[in-house]
Amino acid sequence: MTVEGTVYLDHAGTTPLDPKVLEAMIPYFSEHFGNPSSLHSVGQEARYGLDEARERVAGVLNCRPREVVFTGGGTESDNAAIHGVATALLETGNHIITSSIEHHAVLHCCQHLESLGYEVTYLPVDSNGMVQPESVYNAINERTTLVTIMYGNNEIGTINPISEISKVIKQRAQELSRTIVFHTDAVQAAGYLDLNVANLGVDLLSLSGHKFHGPKGTGVLYIKRGTPYLPLILGGGQERERRSGTENIPGIIGLSLALEAANDKREETGNHCAALRDRIISQVLELIPGSRLNGHISERLPNNANFSFTGVEGEPILLGLDMAGIAASSGSACSSGSLEPSHVLLALGQSAEVARGSLRISLGRDNTEEEIEYLLSTLVDLVERLRQLPSLTTAQS
Repeated sequence: MTVEGTVYLDHAGTTPLDPKVLEAMIPYFSEHFGNPSSLHSVGQEARYGLDEARERVAGVLNCRPREVVFTGGGTESDNAAIHGVATALLETGNHIITSSIEHHAVLHCCQHLESLGYEVTYLPVDSNGMVQPESVYNAINERTTLVTIMYGNNEIGTINPISEISKVIKQRAQELSRTIVFHTDAVQAAGYLDLNVANLGVDLLSLSGHKFHGPKGTGVLYIKRGTPYLPLILGGGQERERRSGTENIPGIIGLSLALEAANDKREETGNHCAALRDRIISQVLELIPGSRLNGHISERLPNNANFSFTGVEGEPILLGLDMAGIAASSGSACSSGSLEPSHVLLALGQSAEVARGSLRISLGRDNTEEEIEYLLSTLVDLVERLRQLPSLTTAQS
C-alpha cells in the first residue's frame, strides 16, 4: 500500500481502516447514537447493531455470541484474560506459564502478577522461536492455573502449534485433576490464520481491530463458556458483567465487519502476501552478505519477514528506508539514546549486537510486486552504505 508516496510495509504495527468499514461506522456516531443499555427505541437501535456485530465475530470464531466480549484493544484483552483467570483461580494455585517471546502486553502483565506473589514460568523457545508442546507439558505442576502462549509472533512471524499445546494442557490437567485454562494472543493471526476456537482448543483468545483494517481502540476477548474469570474493569456490568463501560458501538461494528471481511479473504490475502514475502526472503539472503532470516522458514505468518544484519543497527536501517519513502519496523526500540536489542531475538539465542540489527517487513493485501522490487534495491544499497560507517558499538568502545 502506498500512503502519500510512502511504501507501507508495517502492517503488523497497524493497518489502514477499510473505507467500507468506515462508511458503516459513521451512522452510529450520529443518527444511531443511543446507549445500548437504554430501553427506549434510540437505545435499542444501538443494541441491535451491537448484537449483530457480536454474531459476526462469533461466526468467525465458531463460538457462541455470548462468549464474545468487546474490549478496547489487544492489550486490554490480554491483560483481562491473564488477570481474570489468575485471580479467579487463585484459591487453587498461583502458577502461570507463558513464553519468553510474548508481546509485552502479556509479559508485563505476568511480571506484575509476579510482584503480587504469583509464580510465572517463562518457557524458552527453539532457534526458530517456536514453543514446543512437550516443554509446556513438563512445566505444568499442581499449582498451575493458566497457560498463555501467542499464536503468531508479532516480530518474527513464527506460528506456534496452538492445537497441539492445547492437547497436552488438557492431558496434564486431567492427570492432575485440576482446572488449567489456556489463552492465546491471536492479534497477529487475524486475517491470515484459522481463528476457529474449536480447532485451536483454547479457552480464551485475544484480537485487536486495527490489525485487520478495523478501527483502533477496539478488541475482542473470547471467553469459553464456563471458564473461571473475574472482570478487570468493574462498573455498570456491560458485556455480561465481564467488561463494564458503555460499549463503543461504532468501533465494535467496524471491528466486526473488518474481521468478517479479513476472514472471508484470508486465503487470497495469505497467498498474495506469501508470494511477496518469499521474494523478499530469497533476494535478501542472496544479495546481502551477513543477512539472517529470523523465525521459522515455513511455519510463519504469510505477511512477515524479519532479518538481522551483522554490523548494522536497526535504527539507521529504518531511518534510511524512511528517507527513501519506505515504512518498515524493527525489533529494536530506541530509548534515551540507547538501542535495546529485541527480547524476542535474544530468546532465539542471538547476541545483543546482532539483535540490534533487525528489520521487520510486514506486508498487506495492497502491497505490489513493484513496491517489493523498490524495497529490495533500496535495502541492498542501504545496508552496504551503513556498513561503511562507524557503528554505535564501535563508537562507544
